[in-house]
Amino acid sequence: MSQTIRRKATSARKVASAQGKKRKVKQAKATTGSVLDAVMAWLPFSEDQLQRVFLAAMLGGAAVLAWVVASMAGVPAMAQQQLALIAGDAGFQVVHVEVRGVKNLNELKVYERALAERNRAMPLVDLQALRNELLELSWVKDARVSRQLPDTLVIDIVEREPHAVLRKADRFVLIDETGHELEPISRKAAEGRLIVSGPGAGQQVVGLASLLEAAPALQPRVREAEWIGNRRWNLTFQTGQVLALPEGARESAGALVSFARLDGTNRLLGGKVAAFDMRARDRIYLRIPGREDEEAVVNAGAVRKPPEEIE
Repeated sequence: MSQTIRRKATSARKVASAQGKKRKVKQAKATTGSVLDAVMAWLPFSEDQLQRVFLAAMLGGAAVLAWVVASMAGVPAMAQQQLALIAGDAGFQVVHVEVRGVKNLNELKVYERALAERNRAMPLVDLQALRNELLELSWVKDARVSRQLPDTLVIDIVEREPHAVLRKADRFVLIDETGHELEPISRKAAEGRLIVSGPGAGQQVVGLASLLEAAPALQPRVREAEWIGNRRWNLTFQTGQVLALPEGARESAGALVSFARLDGTNRLLGGKVAAFDMRARDRIYLRIPGREDEEAVVNAGAVRKPPEEIE
């Protein structure tokens, strides 16, 4: 004897509840989609670029995980090589080099070193080693090397500033404010720049700058500075006149300030006197061409006061 089992008919309440849930799900999906669309519109890059970012992040995460596993297994070198191959196959290798901050430096010298890394997988590029090579260039004061994924090396150069010209026995060399040699230049190119000369003059450039700062009015009128006997300076002005200063940073600065005062009141520069000797403590010796050397006695207090004591 067969029996027929009849299911209980779905109540109107359950049907309404199910339809209500479907509406809520549909509304939620619509709301989520509109929010995502708004976020994508707000972001400063396209959906394609976003996918590339996500791909790079996934590859980076996989690389880190692989490195950790390999390190725990005791084979970091092998893992690094394998990671480099994977990264290279994925397009993460040096294709472009971007150089910034170059004004005076021959840019080709930077590319000569950077292009040695071309087609190398990004993880294998030794940024510090490349930076050290760049710091060997005479114009480079500092350098920063960074990766711009997926395929670009960015090199930011900080150049040294030319400050003066060092006169050597056979050539002229451009130097910075520390005396660091930048590059040889012609005699014509040296015109208009401060020229320093004498054995060891390049190492005294910082002290010379401090000396000239003691008398700002005279500083732009100094054409050449000669380091004498590794102990003091002779200054040659644009007029061709020479000023012999005493030994010692304090003493020479005091004498230079006193000379600036005397020039302001007596117009020494541009006159008949060819040379001024202020090495004596209490007087200035003057040399006038065509006459016997003449000396002028100046108030000792005005000649050799240290800069901080001069009113």
